[in-house]
Amino acid sequence: MSAGALSSRYRSAFVTGASTGLGLAFTEMLLAEGVEVWGTARDAARLAPRPGFHPVTLDLTDGPAAEQVFLAADRAAGGFDLVINNAGFGAFGSFAHTDFAVWEHQFQVMLVNTARLSHAALRGLRARRRGALVNISSIAGEFGMPYQAVYNAVKAGLSALNESLMQEVKDTGVAVIDFRPGDYRTDFEGSVRRPEQSGLEARDAGRMARAWAAFEAMMRTGPAPAHAAASLRRALLRGRSGTVRTGRFFQADLGPFLARFAPLGLKRWILEKYFGL
Repeated sequence: MSAGALSSRYRSAFVTGASTGLGLAFTEMLLAEGVEVWGTARDAARLAPRPGFHPVTLDLTDGPAAEQVFLAADRAAGGFDLVINNAGFGAFGSFAHTDFAVWEHQFQVMLVNTARLSHAALRGLRARRRGALVNISSIAGEFGMPYQAVYNAVKAGLSALNESLMQEVKDTGVAVIDFRPGDYRTDFEGSVRRPEQSGLEARDAGRMARAWAAFEAMMRTGPAPAHAAASLRRALLRGRSGTVRTGRFFQADLGPFLARFAPLGLKRWILEKYFGL
């Protein structure tokens, strides 16, 4: 397909977390295709001005307020043809030794409030009988990383939500895409929150240090974000619901094969070895 092919299907798009990482790569890809983009960040000053781009201040901490921001942007755009829920954050720590308020906040922001935006977006898309909703989940929902338990749970929850929505939008003209990236060079590890650990024993501290080192290495050696944007572009051009796994060969190809056919014990053993547990 030639450059600009997406704009014949998607006139306008709403992208959360558009200032860095995958969200920025998605935004740049869409703009290059001639799609008008409303991109969000908690601080709109982090969003570089450019033709066809509309900066939006949006903080997912407050779900009702975030929904109102989305609806206002939707009206300004005349109804979005494409909504990409990408914003989120990582938190690294022992589940038992971290104050539960940290995990509760992550559930609220990344699962509950993302679902809220999905609900608002899908109402408009279905009313217009066209377009696509893309929720960025993760391969971590299938291969849970140690010391990021709630991140894994949130991403698995988004994938489950997407699966249900795919069935609900069948034959409506709307597509739902469950986009599951692996590790990309986005400096995601640099923004991961490291909450205080209460009562952590030396053995646990050592295991956490080894797991963090393996996680950092994974992120720093992953593909460039443009690779993920190209995967999303191909999925959007197909114009149908589905699951997209993208990343390095092990995560996007071999990993799903193991998840489907290998014994759970083998999958757990591989993860334990990789993360030094």
